[in-house]
Amino acid sequence: MWEEPPISGERGSGAIFFSGCVLGCVYCQNREISHERYGEEITEGELADIMLDLQSQGAHNINLVSPTQFADKIRASIDLIRDKLKIPVVYNTGGYELPEEIAKMSGYVDIFLTDMKYYSSEASRKYSRASDYFENARESLKEMVKIAPECVFDENGLMKKGVIVRHLVLPTLRADSIRVLDEIKKAVDVSKIRLSLMSQYTPDFCPDEYKEIKRKITTFEYQSVVEHALSLGYEGYIQERASASVSFTPKFKKD
Repeated sequence: MWEEPPISGERGSGAIFFSGCVLGCVYCQNREISHERYGEEITEGELADIMLDLQSQGAHNINLVSPTQFADKIRASIDLIRDKLKIPVVYNTGGYELPEEIAKMSGYVDIFLTDMKYYSSEASRKYSRASDYFENARESLKEMVKIAPECVFDENGLMKKGVIVRHLVLPTLRADSIRVLDEIKKAVDVSKIRLSLMSQYTPDFCPDEYKEIKRKITTFEYQSVVEHALSLGYEGYIQERASASVSFTPKFKKD
């Protein structure tokens, strides 16, 4: 229920979390599955069944969370149920993608929910183990917009097709956030996408050695990024500061 309004709607998004991650973000809230790779091994047929089960429960969409490392398996699963799956498929990614791999998702994905975390290669190396993050994220975003060039909503405001770009504002990186917004505007027509600015950074998950980001963002840091986004003509969603809480983070491991 905690995705952007046109994704979660009233009944919720059908999230499927994939073990592992192509990034290594030191502040990751889902570290049980991303870093520790907690999960269960399933077949392509079982994944297809999970998608249909979520659809039968009334989910507004199938939300593939951190799907990159299993993209080929996901395509095979969708091929098994093309005639049965009637709700949109959401590709929910950290943004560290190869554009040629994103191109392969054409015909499989309806909505891209992608991060654009950093412009600075130093920051992306230090905090996410990916010094070439921005270059790949930018080119992959261009490919996503090619596949879903317009944001399409139904009569209830639910997204049926399109691209949402998320940006999480981090402590001390206000200037980098502003540069990210500038670079997105250079790369794509921002009237064709939606921006989701997030304030939910929670320092509880960050190791003590990263002292400079071992705190919540300030009102000044967040508001200055919000104001810059508005000045550039972005439309989308602005997260409330109250979202920066551990209470919004689910537990993945079984008791």
